Amino acid sequence: MQDQQDALEWRAGDVPVSSRFDDPYFSLENGLEETRHVFLAGNGLPARFRSGFHVAELGFGTGLNFLATVQVWRQAALPGVLHFTSFEAYPMGRAAQRRALSRFPDLPVEALEGAPDIRLTIVEGDARATLPHWTGRADAWFLDGFSPAKNPELWQPDLMAQVAQHTAPGGTAATYTAAGFVRRGLAAAGFEVTRAPGFGRKRHMCVARLP
Repeated sequence: MQDQQDALEWRAGDVPVSSRFDDPYFSLENGLEETRHVFLAGNGLPARFRSGFHVAELGFGTGLNFLATVQVWRQAALPGVLHFTSFEAYPMGRAAQRRALSRFPDLPVEALEGAPDIRLTIVEGDARATLPHWTGRADAWFLDGFSPAKNPELWQPDLMAQVAQHTAPGGTAATYTAAGFVRRGLAAAGFEVTRAPGFGRKRHMCVARLP
């Protein structure tokens, strides 16, 4: 798998930008607050957490979403284990990952190396090929591929259908984009889709629930 570290630019100091997709890995304004607004609050977390709760994600990137999730999981002080599975086509190099995460010193970075209360699985490869073979079902999805305008492959209806097939009943999904074809793809897959206030300069995002 080609390492993404040779395809990065840096903006605002330590914000990585994919040269391949010409898109930042997280908000130039405040990536951690964006994660909390879009993916945690958008999926009703941490209120829905329970032992064995399973988060799945399209696009691991820097690991920011994962670490923000681990942080609130631990703050909730629940017994048991949190499962987190991420599908990533272009894994970021460790040095670049550390540089990007240095902006957020309060996050539990050590969880990237493993922890007894966390089960992290990163599935490398194109999600269109790997997700259909995944045997898990998520309680919450973080749909965090690069912009649909620049990385449309990760937002196609067929992939949204696979997301739905790998979602537990009553499970949810959230994403920073409110692009019409993304919302239609999620709806066609069986989700109830709602536009919600976006983060920062983005007027809208979307949240979805599988009945």
